[in-house]
Amino acid sequence: MKNKKEISERRLLGIAGMGWMFDAMDVGMLSFIIAALKVEWELTPEQMGWIGSINSIGMAVGALIFGLMADRIGRKNVFIITLLLFSVGSGASAFASTLAVFLVFRFIIGAGLGGELPVASTLVSESVAVEKRGRIVVLLESFWAAGWLIAAIISYFVIPKFGWQVALFISALPAFYALYLRMGLPDSPRFEAIKKKEKISAWESVAKLWSKEHSRQTAMLWIVWFCVVFSYYGMFLWLPSVMVMKGFSLIKSFEYVLIMTIAQLPGYFTAAWFIEKFGRKFVLVVYLIGTAISAYFFGTAESTALLMTAGILLSFFNLGAWGGLYAYSPEQYPTVIRGTGTGMAASFGRIGGVLGPLLVGNLVAQKVAISTIFTIFCISILIGALAVFVLGKETKRKELV
Repeated sequence: MKNKKEISERRLLGIAGMGWMFDAMDVGMLSFIIAALKVEWELTPEQMGWIGSINSIGMAVGALIFGLMADRIGRKNVFIITLLLFSVGSGASAFASTLAVFLVFRFIIGAGLGGELPVASTLVSESVAVEKRGRIVVLLESFWAAGWLIAAIISYFVIPKFGWQVALFISALPAFYALYLRMGLPDSPRFEAIKKKEKISAWESVAKLWSKEHSRQTAMLWIVWFCVVFSYYGMFLWLPSVMVMKGFSLIKSFEYVLIMTIAQLPGYFTAAWFIEKFGRKFVLVVYLIGTAISAYFFGTAESTALLMTAGILLSFFNLGAWGGLYAYSPEQYPTVIRGTGTGMAASFGRIGGVLGPLLVGNLVAQKVAISTIFTIFCISILIGALAVFVLGKETKRKELV
């Protein structure tokens, strides 16, 4: 008979993971929707880039605002608000008939997404036992792969036949069920323990992040978040379109991206195992270097076999690194500023998410080679790995305070 704590941890992982899965479904489908809208609305590469970038602008705003709010009104309340924002925005965007209206809804969806992800990892980090905290947060991130997988399947079967609007409806409706489940979720015991104490102001929270005590880990997190988000959104939002540019049909590109997406799951599961065995720094540095090498070979690949192999390894290492990053970030700060610290690092990272897709759009428009574009992302990821290696401190089995 499983003890009550283990069951509650599994329930928390399942409920938080469902939100993560719906978020990933939306982001995953967006890459396919961009490819479909290019044809339907005759979009230029720059306009395609703006769809991904406005999403990241919303995520930056959401991560900043909701990270600060999480330290004031609680992790659970913000968890509910952000999913509601995302669900309503996603369903409403199906009615968009112009690019301008679509971009407004993408901003709203992005704010919900950006606020939810760091707050969810903070809630889970503060609610599970220290010896399995890293593993469970990485497993939480693995729901992202499941969401991408569902997104690829919906995009393959639904978008070509029924249109992108139907795909958006499908992604929005189940999120309301996750919203219902969250209502009965308890808040983080760490937050409950400090909420009756006098709270510090938002400005004091931000000042604490850059105090002598925390400035090193703040600088490290901001650099690695920026580099990872810049490269991830630059590469993955453009994957179907890059496949088309390399000569594959839209349908074929869906098939290949689906195969690459399946590779995310072993990436997460191996990272979840390594993170408690070898530590957070090991996982982040090794998986980021693996991502950088894979990105270089994906950009330079000229055969289908090499393109697929590099794409599979890119998915494997990149998403494993994401799992490590979400486990590592909340462990850098005390409870009183944990939501702010994690949220602001994610918010700064989202600036990279704005620049990445825009950069690709502009470079493609200027006929810059795909190999050159992916080399830029390769260098960015290596800078992130170096920041963790030099500035990062190991937090494995560290008790949260």
